[in-house]
Amino acid sequence: MAGKLKIEYFVEADAAALAVRAARHFVDLAAQSVAARGRARIAISGGSTPKTAFQLLADSTQPYRAAMPWDKLDLWWVDERCVPPNHPDSNYRMTREAMLNHVPLAPSQIHRMEGELEPEIAASRYETELRNCFRLEGAQLPRFDLIALGMGPDGHTASLFPHTAALHELNRLAAANHVRNKDAWRLTLTRPVLNQGASVFFLIAGADKAAILKEVLLGPRDPERLPSQLIAPAGGILTLLLDRGAAASLPATDGKGYGSIEREE
Repeated sequence: MAGKLKIEYFVEADAAALAVRAARHFVDLAAQSVAARGRARIAISGGSTPKTAFQLLADSTQPYRAAMPWDKLDLWWVDERCVPPNHPDSNYRMTREAMLNHVPLAPSQIHRMEGELEPEIAASRYETELRNCFRLEGAQLPRFDLIALGMGPDGHTASLFPHTAALHELNRLAAANHVRNKDAWRLTLTRPVLNQGASVFFLIAGADKAAILKEVLLGPRDPERLPSQLIAPAGGILTLLLDRGAAASLPATDGKGYGSIEREE
């Protein structure tokens, strides 16, 4: 992508307030997508911060559960560990326990990555499911209405880890990625798919992410070491939902917790 990327960030006081902001963001974007196209296709990530947001979405005492258009939702995953669906490390299991067991989503609306399969087979099967459900032809890319990303302390996002082969994958929709320093395989959507999303946002909490986030957003371009720098949505806007700890090293926000950066791509 050439040109400028506008990075908008919204800062909440703490992780609890951030989860509320994230739940509201999911509901608002899903409702907008349903109003515009009759369907909301969402790709989600694992992690403790989205888990809290998922629990809020599923909580019948909160307003988000009733506001979410569950019957018009298709849920996909950004990435997955190569483990069975009941494994403690499974992103799918976390989502199932936090949200799926408590909301009216039919099995046909839930598109999990099959981490229990051989990695290349699992990636190929996920790509086939994407092509079929999005009715893609040739080199067309799926366009998710909303993609939720996290960022690791090493600057990775999805399962695009530093110095791994999937960083350079431009032809596949989903890839099996071997992460040498973890001695593990991961499944991940590829950079072209992530950047094709209509709305793409990072959900990041914790002061331990402040320094790496500043480097990703404001430092020299080095995506081989900082894969999160690869995320530059085709629409020209990237959204970050942050708590104060994660945002501590970024330019100050206005009085309402909003800030923005422009970056050349």
